[in-house]
Amino acid sequence: MEGPVVQKQHGVLRILTFSWLSKSTIVEIISLLFMILFLYTGVSKLMEYSVFKEQIADSPVLSPIAPFIAWALPLTEFLVTLLLIIPRWRLPGLYASLALMIAFTGYVGAIMVFDKELPCSCGGIISLLSWRDHLILNSLLVLLAYIGVRLQRQIRPQQIFIKPNLQNR
Repeated sequence: MEGPVVQKQHGVLRILTFSWLSKSTIVEIISLLFMILFLYTGVSKLMEYSVFKEQIADSPVLSPIAPFIAWALPLTEFLVTLLLIIPRWRLPGLYASLALMIAFTGYVGAIMVFDKELPCSCGGIISLLSWRDHLILNSLLVLLAYIGVRLQRQIRPQQIFIKPNLQNR
């Protein structure tokens, strides 16, 4: 009778540790999350472009490059989404997601030092978060992007650095 009890505990532990998910499934979930995030925030920024541009211009950190950031950031978010959609380019997309999230987290940290009263220039409902909540969310997303990169590299370690076979030409 001990067998089934041990088996049930193992099953619960397996569910809680997500060991039932394959690495590729986890990477797909992480990629999908970033696709949704970047599409949502990119579209929100473009839909309220003038407000977004004005909020960036008010930032003590970004004001000198506000006009550039106002159009470059949404386009970058769309480009990263495209990279994540295409399986062959998923690893660069995950690296780009990691880089963006590190940059966003650094920006939030800088804002918290300079002026906590500034409005968030993020898109959609994310703009309703406090700066502290942003820092927590972005830190979790940095960790998630890092996990995605690590797992994707384990799945396809030589994905980008494939040497062309010149003998067949």
